[in-house]
Amino acid sequence: MLQAAERRGMKVVWDLCHYGYPDHLDIWSNEFPDCFAAYARRLAEIVRDESTQSPVYCPINEISFWAWAGGELGHMNPGSLGRGNELKEQLVRAAIAATHAIRGVDPRAHFICAEPIIQVVPTHPAEADSARAYTQSQYEATDMLLGMCHPEIGGSPDCVDAIGVNFYPSNQWFLDRGVIPLGHHCFRPLRDMLQDLHSRYPDKEILIAETGAEGSARAAWMYYVCSEVQAARDNGVPVTGICLYPILDYPGWENDRPCEVGLFSGDHDRSVHPHFLAELRRQQARLSSPTRVDSRLYPSCA
Repeated sequence: MLQAAERRGMKVVWDLCHYGYPDHLDIWSNEFPDCFAAYARRLAEIVRDESTQSPVYCPINEISFWAWAGGELGHMNPGSLGRGNELKEQLVRAAIAATHAIRGVDPRAHFICAEPIIQVVPTHPAEADSARAYTQSQYEATDMLLGMCHPEIGGSPDCVDAIGVNFYPSNQWFLDRGVIPLGHHCFRPLRDMLQDLHSRYPDKEILIAETGAEGSARAAWMYYVCSEVQAARDNGVPVTGICLYPILDYPGWENDRPCEVGLFSGDHDRSVHPHFLAELRRQQARLSSPTRVDSRLYPSCA
């Protein structure tokens, strides 16, 4: 993959941990951050030796979501209940250890985090505080990485060079109830959510690290997200790019139904979704206007 990216001049952001880890490791143990750092160090050595580009890493994907799904509700590894905050802190420790390990072998490296950007809305005034606290919880993992809270974990401003946010149609919901659909009066514009993020982390670049929708909503969702990103840029928010995720259709997590979310089909012929492709090309042309970016992370955009 490294060699193919070199041949194509492709800039890769390396996601080192996406909800999984080896069976022989105990994620709750004191050894877990050290083991993850050793893995990250070895991978960084390979990237350093095989690539001429300055590498970009996301040590652990969606710490907040993983902590909720795996530590609070038991829906994924490690299958625990009521330990979401503990898992979040452990994953942050591991990400920080990996960051230091990578920098130790390749000082060129830069780092992003990738966390869901959300809004939780109360349906009754008595729920206002709970909904506000839930919404604010989206920042906890990034705050810890940056040393803005729980400094004993070891976070610092240089642990994150750019803030990645993952945004889907299901990222806004009523407290303990259903999703807020796009177009509903309670659906908050993405531009405002990005502005809040920039206000909280004013010296960091921002990128949409994941976004996409299913079925016939694919092209419309791309249009919406790109329009909101352009509006955020016009308001001074340094959004450097948008990552379509996933690029391929795939079988569902909880069943094998085909999820038609990608630019390409998941079958062997890899057919292209024509309306989605047309919208993607329109938005690429629309958003290609110069904007302030960090040329160390995104040299092709500078």
